[in-house]
Amino acid sequence: MPSLVRLWDSDIAYSFRASPVAIASAIVALTMVAAALFANWVAPHNPLDLSTIELLDASTPPVWADGGTWKFVLGTDVQGRDVLSAVIYGMRISLVIGIASVAAAVVVGVGIGLLSGYAGGRIDALLMRVADVQLAFPPILIALLVDGVARAALPRETHDIVAFPVLVAAIALAGWPQYARTVRGSTLVEKGKEYVQAARVIGVAPGAIMVRHVLPNVLGPVLVLGTVHIATAIITEATLSYLGVGVPPTTPSLGTLIRIGAEFLFSGEWWITIFPGVALVLLVLSVNLLGDWLRDALNPRLR
Repeated sequence: MPSLVRLWDSDIAYSFRASPVAIASAIVALTMVAAALFANWVAPHNPLDLSTIELLDASTPPVWADGGTWKFVLGTDVQGRDVLSAVIYGMRISLVIGIASVAAAVVVGVGIGLLSGYAGGRIDALLMRVADVQLAFPPILIALLVDGVARAALPRETHDIVAFPVLVAAIALAGWPQYARTVRGSTLVEKGKEYVQAARVIGVAPGAIMVRHVLPNVLGPVLVLGTVHIATAIITEATLSYLGVGVPPTTPSLGTLIRIGAEFLFSGEWWITIFPGVALVLLVLSVNLLGDWLRDALNPRLR
């Protein structure tokens, strides 16, 4: 309990309480994450269970429109799937891919940044040139390249099975250079401080110095960058799925739902693409606003 009291009285907690935007963003983000996490209980229907889908329910409009029903509050798609349930399950898939890809990018980027900044010399030059070359290409282009190579190298019957790990790897590969450059800059500052010099003098191994002493002091910027990049990773996944190279077409990710609904947008069935698009905007915007608040809260110069 005392630790919770100290946390509530901390500068970060005060900054959060004093920011209506941060509070509203947190409420929206947590609500959507909780709905996605407990989709099996929150969603009124299971869009993945084909036995519960009736083609006679296809293209049902939202409840407030003519022909709508409370059974399908946001309507159904052309296959008879409940749009609300599909959006909830789609958010879960988009969040899992976004968080997993950011976690992979953080592990790779932080490791390379620590090694580059601490070792210096030719190792630093080589690793940073590789990062510079990759930063010259748009992330979506790198993700498309990785996905295309994986599809060409793997048998066709395994494409749906490996779609998720390939997508996570593609987005992570596109994002690690930013973490590497951020951590490298912080490591260059930290390795010249007295506590690192003292650890060297007493014979602590370089790997132990990087992990035990330098790493905890460079994680602040990584936390902020990772929060913002979750939103970027979700958008990248939605873009790839919209282009048809992301998750399997039968999987209701937000990008897939938007792509399917776009084909019927001008035929009057606007709800099939509008509601997944609104969910994507709210999710990405709330995470981005939380990242902006966290950046200001952890940087005394911006308070």
